[in-house]
Amino acid sequence: MKLFCLLVIATNLVCFSVLGTAHAGPTLDAIKARGFVRCGVHRGLKGFCWPDDKGNLDGFDVDMCRALAAAIFGDKNKVDFTPTLTEDRFRLLQSGKVDVLSRNTTWTFSRDTSLDLDFAGVTFYDGQSFMVRKSLGKKSALELNGASICVITGTTTELNLAEYFRANGMKYKPVVVKKSDDAVMAYDAGKCDVFTTDRSGLATTMIRLSRPDDHMILREIISKEPLGPVVRHGDNQWGDIVRWSINAMIIAEEKGVTSVNVDKMKKATDPEIRRLLGIEGDFGKMLNLSNDWAYWIIKLVGNYGEVYERNLGYNTPFKLERGLNELYSKKGGILFAPPMH
Repeated sequence: MKLFCLLVIATNLVCFSVLGTAHAGPTLDAIKARGFVRCGVHRGLKGFCWPDDKGNLDGFDVDMCRALAAAIFGDKNKVDFTPTLTEDRFRLLQSGKVDVLSRNTTWTFSRDTSLDLDFAGVTFYDGQSFMVRKSLGKKSALELNGASICVITGTTTELNLAEYFRANGMKYKPVVVKKSDDAVMAYDAGKCDVFTTDRSGLATTMIRLSRPDDHMILREIISKEPLGPVVRHGDNQWGDIVRWSINAMIIAEEKGVTSVNVDKMKKATDPEIRRLLGIEGDFGKMLNLSNDWAYWIIKLVGNYGEVYERNLGYNTPFKLERGLNELYSKKGGILFAPPMH
């Protein structure tokens, strides 16, 4: 145990203790015993979770799961992926069937306070929008009065849609479906005029349509959708591991540490880089991990920017601009992590 003291108002000495290492929590103990992380993911959302031509899952949310495996085992492949539906994702996490949910899930007040779950941070800032056929002749969401709209039930999307139309004195005909694939097929088949979901989901969905060039995404963004991993409430140590695995990837991008140069960066003089890579300090021990936990995340998975560009960026079919998901130090971005010290 380390003892720290602060001099307060020059007269009073206030002391507090900080443990040098953390006690293993039940989730981490279970993961180490079984030898892999159980991660709940989407059943199929291109760019975020989608099988490649060999059947292996790829995507932004998938890489967040692999980062946890890299941090714990030094092996990004020690993950078991459980596809989840919108209506069963929280139940599977609550019951212990998965250790973490990494599945384009919006952080809201009610979810954070009433489900006995905790959001470990934001990995993707998004917002809800609308996709329409160009032949419909609509340029704004405010022109959609009376339209039939495909929407996935049990989501924040469904609530946002109702509130937006109510606030603007408009009516619509909901075409409610349970799965995103069903929504895409219904929209593509002409069973609704409009498809609404997160803007990133619309962009990655458009390329799946039979005639992608016949469609457009309207300019309005009608909601805030901070998306990120979710863990069970009560195991604070596991929450810390998930939270700081995200933060480590963001700090790595801030500091210019990549999967390519991470070994060379071990010789850096920047104190935060040295702490990040486990050269100085006992930050891994505070999580009950090895001190090079973040090194393995960066080495095997990459920093935040690498993960984004690999799955969603300009070299992918989606070509999603980073927008709010750009670093705070760049134009338009709000992404940053707390300091690592």
